[in-house]
Amino acid sequence: MAYRVIQWATGAMGKSCLRAVLDHPDTALVGLYVYGEKAGRDAGEIARREPTGVIATRDIDEILALDADVVIHCARLAPPYGSHDAEILRLLASGKNVISINGYSHASHWTGERREALEAACRAGGTSLMAAGLNPGFAAEQIAVVATGVCQVLDHVEVVESVDCRAVRNPDYVFRILGFGSDPAAVDPNDPAWGPASSLNGMYEEVLAAMAEHLGVTLERVETDHRVFAATEDLGIAAGVIAEGRIGHVNWRWNGIVEGQPKLTMSIHWWMEEAHLDEPDPPLWRIRIKGHPGVRISVDLEKREGDTTATSAEQIGVAGAVLNAIPHVVAAAPGLITRPLATPFRTRLADA
Repeated sequence: MAYRVIQWATGAMGKSCLRAVLDHPDTALVGLYVYGEKAGRDAGEIARREPTGVIATRDIDEILALDADVVIHCARLAPPYGSHDAEILRLLASGKNVISINGYSHASHWTGERREALEAACRAGGTSLMAAGLNPGFAAEQIAVVATGVCQVLDHVEVVESVDCRAVRNPDYVFRILGFGSDPAAVDPNDPAWGPASSLNGMYEEVLAAMAEHLGVTLERVETDHRVFAATEDLGIAAGVIAEGRIGHVNWRWNGIVEGQPKLTMSIHWWMEEAHLDEPDPPLWRIRIKGHPGVRISVDLEKREGDTTATSAEQIGVAGAVLNAIPHVVAAAPGLITRPLATPFRTRLADA
């Protein structure tokens, strides 16, 4: 029997997840939540597929009333981290498991009211909350951790992500949410109140906490070392123009402190020009493990030969990671779930 799925949001990543749900024989779309003018349209039209009979809605109560196994939550990143808790709490309490592509890698890392509210919602609905995606979700929590399995001694694990952002089209997302185009002299990227940092710090603290749990070490705290770089010339990008001297490259860095020393590092380069990259033509991820022995891994994603669609390999990968996580979150005991070390492809999801 197919897993009954609700798709929440249809931005670039959400639309890829929607297509994956419609295309897979073991998933059945039963609901679609959207923002803006997409309400009232058939899910198939939005996904460029055949009509489905599932009509997109902006009414959360309609979504809550549906009977579904899982909600794929793909709401756009928005400051501060945790801003989507309210809707996720309602989904969980209504009896729907939730997979998020924007955080919740290790929600049990938090203490206090936030964690208590999430756990209470899971208990009320008999449901689970888990993250899935590429980063967060795959690069650090799975690939990097598994690669340490050859080490007799582990000194440091670093995941370096490099993403060309020039093709991102949404101006609000590029300039407000991600911080491109800001005056580098007017912002402190390590100020947790700065909008982009407030969106990302909690998310990647959870990533490091999930890694620490898998590795059996105690994460004492997370320190940031974020850096911004000014554009060397006017940059024409899909979302508009970044003037020379304005932020055209951000290197987000989080260091997980274990036994008083940096043990785990997540470094993310989001760039609009290549001038400030550590190396020319970097891979999507470079994993560097210092230990006995050390390990170096470079990872890129590529589309299947002959695929001429506009969907990127990264968007396809996020959707694949979500699909392969569905059986795990549905089968899990109610609560906050840290993504397993392996959620591999299965021809049939029921075999996972």
